[in-house]
Amino acid sequence: MTDIPNRMRAAVIDRFGGPEVLHVDMLPVPVIEPNEVLIALHTSGVGSWDADIRGGWYPSGRPKFPIVLGTDGAGTVAAVGSRIRRFKVGDNVFSYSWDNQFEKGGFYAEYVAVIAERVAHVPKVLDLEHAGPIPTTGLTALQGIDEALQVKRKESVIIQGASGGVGALAVQFAKLRGARVIAIASGATGVALVQLLGVDTAIDGHSKVLPSELKRSVPDGADALLALAGGKTLESCLDALRPGGRCAYPNGVEPAPKKRLRVKISSYDAVADVGHFKRLNKALEDANLRVPIAASYDLGEAADAHQRLEAGHVFGKIVLRIR
Repeated sequence: MTDIPNRMRAAVIDRFGGPEVLHVDMLPVPVIEPNEVLIALHTSGVGSWDADIRGGWYPSGRPKFPIVLGTDGAGTVAAVGSRIRRFKVGDNVFSYSWDNQFEKGGFYAEYVAVIAERVAHVPKVLDLEHAGPIPTTGLTALQGIDEALQVKRKESVIIQGASGGVGALAVQFAKLRGARVIAIASGATGVALVQLLGVDTAIDGHSKVLPSELKRSVPDGADALLALAGGKTLESCLDALRPGGRCAYPNGVEPAPKKRLRVKISSYDAVADVGHFKRLNKALEDANLRVPIAASYDLGEAADAHQRLEAGHVFGKIVLRIR
């Protein structure tokens, strides 16, 4: 065990509200259980779901303030529980744990205690800065491509929301699987980003002629669609699927796609466990993944990070630098 302080800095909320309710406070360092790992965090991801919770969405029960937000991050192992054999102090690790923010505290902090099965060693292709925002988005992207859509080689796949945090990874995983990728991105900057990631076709989702551009790209209809945002653009993408095509979207996309005749539509949640992290790490290494970072902020600037998030048009991921 390394020297661990009794208290730590954390970005917390004491009430629901706008970005301004986020502030830094001193909290006790979490005490680990026998099946947990204590991580000294280096970077943490900032996601739209964090803003939803900060704004007042809460999954169940009465909130217990202060709440430390954050579902993922990367750092070094500071301590391990008595039952843990996979990790040792000093290992570079990353983690995704949705429940943490409602139980022992999220990842907007200097330390986080996480159940070991939701922790994995950082693959050699990533440093801690780029590993921090990967777990939530990476697991969501890979499971969308591999499990929800079961993308096969030479299939045509539309990824709508391709220039966002999940989408930028999903296009790389789809290409890794040998698919032809049609990326729907946000504006000229988003189109330029996904072109750098190697997509076959990049289309501006704000285009007034989006339906005709999709028709030109997939005249016989696309095999699959990963939907990462709702609205009119999503409806146009659904129109571009072939009969028998399939659409998948992570739970939380609003408005959710409406049912269609001859199109299979399914939703899913990302799962974090040893097996899924093993598959994610292999895909990260095989794809030599690029992790676009839109902006990074110090822990004390968490409110600024949320203001940037709510301004929209985030190309890639926003991260908090903890150390």
